[in-house]
Amino acid sequence: MLEWQNVSGSGTSDNEYNLTSMDDGHRAMELAHRPFKIVIILVLGVMVTLGNIAVISVISSSVAGWSRNSRYFLLSLTGADSAFGLIVMPLNLCVSLIKDSSLGPDTFCHVVAFFNATVYSTCMYTLATISFERYLAVFYPLRYTSLMTRRRALYLIAFAWLFPPVLLLPISLPEGIIEVHFSTASLVCKPFYSSNVAYSLSLTGCIFFPCSIVMTYCNLRLWCAAKRQQVKLSKSYLNGRNRPNVASRVLVPVMTVYYACWTPCMAMMIYNAISGCTVSEWMEFVAVWLPTSNGFLNCIFYFWINQSFRRKFRTIVARLFWSLCPEMSKAMGCMSSTGVHEVHRVWNNNNTLQERASSISSTCTLLTLAADTHV
Repeated sequence: MLEWQNVSGSGTSDNEYNLTSMDDGHRAMELAHRPFKIVIILVLGVMVTLGNIAVISVISSSVAGWSRNSRYFLLSLTGADSAFGLIVMPLNLCVSLIKDSSLGPDTFCHVVAFFNATVYSTCMYTLATISFERYLAVFYPLRYTSLMTRRRALYLIAFAWLFPPVLLLPISLPEGIIEVHFSTASLVCKPFYSSNVAYSLSLTGCIFFPCSIVMTYCNLRLWCAAKRQQVKLSKSYLNGRNRPNVASRVLVPVMTVYYACWTPCMAMMIYNAISGCTVSEWMEFVAVWLPTSNGFLNCIFYFWINQSFRRKFRTIVARLFWSLCPEMSKAMGCMSSTGVHEVHRVWNNNNTLQERASSISSTCTLLTLAADTHV
């Protein structure tokens, strides 16, 4: 009997030793991959920051074809996306350089996790408000100014920025209702969602799913209306020739990128909350940092595909280049600052003429879309 107990005890210790060895080997592999992951995060942060700085430099003043409310919402989106590169990336890189998972949770890690979750949530709420604002502009053009007043637009923006910190406040508390640990796999301080399943699932029910429903509904309705209008205009004005599929070029990529960037992160969160298990190292790293790339892709889909935005950006760059390097500009045959102003004035005049020429057709398009929805 004693002999059997010794053998059994020896087997148990061997299993524990093997598990410990596997954990140590897994942790050593994650530490070996850390420099490569840091480079990826740095490159992603620089891309997001530079892209949104360029956007802010343009939309801080008026852009042809964009209403005041649209500029407010797009500035809010740019601010949320910029926070990825200015807040999320530096904080998590700082923690990854000074902390190891074996040290356990601490107050600073809770604060970092709180900022991570807040920025992510604000970005999703802002994307949902932009979709809602465009939905009102298309389907209720005659009532838009009364439905989406300046005050209501600012209220929606304030909600997108102030509600997430209130909802996510428990994450910032070291002795709160949910545990937070530093992950060597993703190099972030993230909540251990299985430590409070109800709270974790309530976050997805209050943030991801409502925002996804609003975005999907609004953009799907806009896409269907735009497709109908495209068919009508092709038959009426172009003798059946195909028009550029603007709806597919803008709305489809926006929704595809949104779900591609955010769904893996939310799926991992739900899986961790329900099962208490974690996914593989690189799967976790990609799922956690993929939403950050949405901050750079938003610059492309919401801004760079807009012709007025590109024209104004070129004007700003030309002015900056002339003011910093006037002699080099002359040597390269570039126009003077006066010429830049003149070209900018001509572009503005052309844009004004184009807007006036298209105002009737645009109004007819909006009225047709609105009429179609009530038929």
